[in-house]
Amino acid sequence: MATHLALVGLPGSGKSTIGRQVARQGGWTFVDADHAIEEQLGCTIRDYFAQHGEAAFRDVEAQVLAGLLQAPRPTVIATGGGAVLRAENRAALRAGSTVFYLQAAPEDIARRLRGDTVRPLMQGVDALPRLQELLKVRGPLYREVAHYVLDTQRHNPNQVARKICMQMDVAGLTGLGSI
Repeated sequence: MATHLALVGLPGSGKSTIGRQVARQGGWTFVDADHAIEEQLGCTIRDYFAQHGEAAFRDVEAQVLAGLLQAPRPTVIATGGGAVLRAENRAALRAGSTVFYLQAAPEDIARRLRGDTVRPLMQGVDALPRLQELLKVRGPLYREVAHYVLDTQRHNPNQVARKICMQMDVAGLTGLGSI
């Protein structure tokens, strides 16, 4: 099985943006788990969520994540913000990838998410209190699953991507550090 790198964190913490840059710098494949889920569903997550609810969505998410972790090629996976809610996902992530928790302050994320129309859990709510609530529940789970925690507040996405590549290289996990 290939070695994979997974990014976890709150919605809007930069998982997709940073994941693309890490993959580009390291010559890996990049997969946004939410996009892979939408491909499998044939509709947007928002629509599926509205029609079938969160539990049904989390079932599909678990199936897609398990499949991504079995990919034959080393892959950088940007997980959905709630992927860590299920113990089976946390165990699969820990066992099948090196996990980086992109820690970002809810206040910073709320500023970035103004006008967001994609994330179902952010629709029709004030983002800051919702993100604070999500962090209370998910923060300990992100820490539990993470091999590494990166505070992204003082760094732009390119700097965070470089830190991830260097950490992977220092740990001897991949050649990602050779950028």
